[in-house]
Amino acid sequence: MRTSLGAMLAVGLAGLQFLAVLAVVFSSYVTSERALLDHARELLSDVGSNTIAHSRGFLGPARGAAELSARLAQDRVIASDVPELMEQLLYQQLQLAPQFAGVYYGSEDGEFVYVMRSDGPGPFRTKIIRRDGDSRSTELIWRNNDFDVVERRFDRADTYEPRDRPWYIRARRELTTIWTDPYIFFSSRQPGITLASPVLEGSDGVRGIVGVDIEISDISDFLANLRIGSTGHALIIHSNGDVIAHPDQDLFKTEGADGTLRFVDIEHIDDPIARAAFAQLMADGRIPVQTETLSQFNYGGETYVAVVMPPISDKLPWTIAAYAPESDFTAAIKQNRQTNIWIAALVAAITGLCGLALANFIHKPVRAFAVRSALVAQGELDPSEPLPATYQELENANRALMQQIAARRETELEYGRTFQLTSRGMAQIDATTGRFLRVNEKFCEITGYTAAELARMSFAELGDPKEPPVFLFDSDQSGAPREVNQEMRCQRRDGEGIWVLVNAILIFNQEGKPMHVVLTMEDITQARHTEDQVAELSKDLSNLSRDNTMGQVAAGLAHELNQPLTAIAQNADSALFAVEQMPGADHGLRETLDEIAEQALRAGEIIKALRSFIRRDEGIQTDFDLSELVAQTSRLLSAESRAAGVEVVADLGDLPTVNANRLQIAQVLVNLMRNAIEAVAEGGGADRRVIVEARREGVQVCVAVSDTGPGVAQGVNLFTEFETTKAAGMGLGLSICRSICQANGGRLWHQRRTPNGAMFCFTLQASPAKPDQTV
Repeated sequence: MRTSLGAMLAVGLAGLQFLAVLAVVFSSYVTSERALLDHARELLSDVGSNTIAHSRGFLGPARGAAELSARLAQDRVIASDVPELMEQLLYQQLQLAPQFAGVYYGSEDGEFVYVMRSDGPGPFRTKIIRRDGDSRSTELIWRNNDFDVVERRFDRADTYEPRDRPWYIRARRELTTIWTDPYIFFSSRQPGITLASPVLEGSDGVRGIVGVDIEISDISDFLANLRIGSTGHALIIHSNGDVIAHPDQDLFKTEGADGTLRFVDIEHIDDPIARAAFAQLMADGRIPVQTETLSQFNYGGETYVAVVMPPISDKLPWTIAAYAPESDFTAAIKQNRQTNIWIAALVAAITGLCGLALANFIHKPVRAFAVRSALVAQGELDPSEPLPATYQELENANRALMQQIAARRETELEYGRTFQLTSRGMAQIDATTGRFLRVNEKFCEITGYTAAELARMSFAELGDPKEPPVFLFDSDQSGAPREVNQEMRCQRRDGEGIWVLVNAILIFNQEGKPMHVVLTMEDITQARHTEDQVAELSKDLSNLSRDNTMGQVAAGLAHELNQPLTAIAQNADSALFAVEQMPGADHGLRETLDEIAEQALRAGEIIKALRSFIRRDEGIQTDFDLSELVAQTSRLLSAESRAAGVEVVADLGDLPTVNANRLQIAQVLVNLMRNAIEAVAEGGGADRRVIVEARREGVQVCVAVSDTGPGVAQGVNLFTEFETTKAAGMGLGLSICRSICQANGGRLWHQRRTPNGAMFCFTLQASPAKPDQTV
């Protein structure tokens, strides 16, 4: 089913108009709602900050009063051991701070002075505990605002011991001002907290502790007076989870089984909204909040906004928490939302009709263009007829599209020709499965499979079953394009094993996803075989060089040792003959002379056998291709020639096979060519070449190795054993080469090269002609 462009334009424009108006309305609603909610969060954050500031301001004077009293006592401005003077100081501090419930001082010897507010008979009551050895007395004094005594009496039943109180023990241990955890005061039944500061004696001694009791119910009054929306509240939670301040002071106090009052924790407070907002903060009995945290939660179908502030300080680990319903801030805007939606629908309908007319006007030239195209396709209109009036953008786009299509077809045609006609095997492989998508004829020729057979195979199936499986790329194909270039062993369809050089490139699309692998393959079986032959030749030459050197040494030793051994044997025979002519000759002497003669002959046989063993390959001659041997030798010395900057040139022509020991002749070629390379390298001339030539001369083949070096100096006996022109040479190379050539039915000689350089020539026997060959 085809859709009309005109209808799509009309519906699209009308729909866009409707969506645009709705977007404006909802954007305004959402923006306004978000602004109000942000304002609500800021308001809650300000509430928390103000509460923290109020709490610090409320509790700050207590620290100043306690530390001032402690410093005065410590500096002995006030005699801490005179209860009347200490009472007067504490009385003054209590009058200065209305939030103080009591101020007191306890000494290390157990004396105690406590000034607190009282309901009668005077507004202030003092408790003084004096000690004299083991005796103790407790005096209670009530005073008026002018510090006059209203009533005085002794309490003999009092057993209060300040040194056993937690505030005293902790301040003495930490030697610094400390805050106790909040608790309910026993006398006033109001929430409070105690601050204690030590009076130091020396660097680590304590003379006593000054303490201040503070009622914190005023903080709850402060929270009750806050206005957070219409129904929002704020509260203070201690780090252990106890609610220590709340707008409703009856909610956070509860009576225990022993009749004492204690705080209610956040998980059990009779404020369900506060529980829903903040109970989840508890973790292992603590509230681990360290930063200001804003959140939303639902309770009773209503959405609330909440804020939790970080602790006031390390010594006052109180967390300020506040919440308020979102409806307090967004109720008005929600009421207008329905009305705005209806207005949006009406405006969208009107603008949609206008859009329909506009769409028809815009689509008219496009429709005319489509009709003309249909008439041309049906043959009812000549393509040369002028185009109807249409948009320039459509004409340009159509022209550019046709150009791109033509260029793409040309590129695909060129790629297809290259793919099929290249001299290497090529294939396209699926990047995920490894299966062949497309192969050329050369690839089929290398592998022995047809294109149809390869289409059902994966690349891994071409690998030799005896080798580990080969995978082109890892399973993770993400990242930049990657390339694989390696040699591998494959198995042809007929089971033959071949070596191939594989180059594979992973192609990605614009999104970075792998599309396919472009692979080229080259059969390098023959090249690998040639390399193996060269390596084997190098190995054999190394062994042969050692064998020939040892053979020459053994021959020299045999020649030099045979004469003294022969003399020893003859002298032993003469001595034996003389002994036999002597009457009464000693029999032991005769046996000794026999053994000397026998061992001399045995030593000669051992030297002869050793020389034969070392030159074990002598006499093994075969027919071989001299041109192939020269090529392998040149390749073997290619690294040395490149390093010396010398070019090795071979001019061999059409040669017959030769009959000789192939390995020994290879050693001769290596030795002569290496000498020539070294000579050219030492000469330093501009012409740096080594030339290997060969020609047939009757039943022999003559090989010449020449160079463009400085040549051989006068007076050097080239073929004499142990004579050399090299600093590290032994003088056996050319001597061994001459011996090898002679052993193979030829000869080796030197001649000068014109205009400069040296030339060494040697001959080999050509192979006998076969009955069906002509010479």
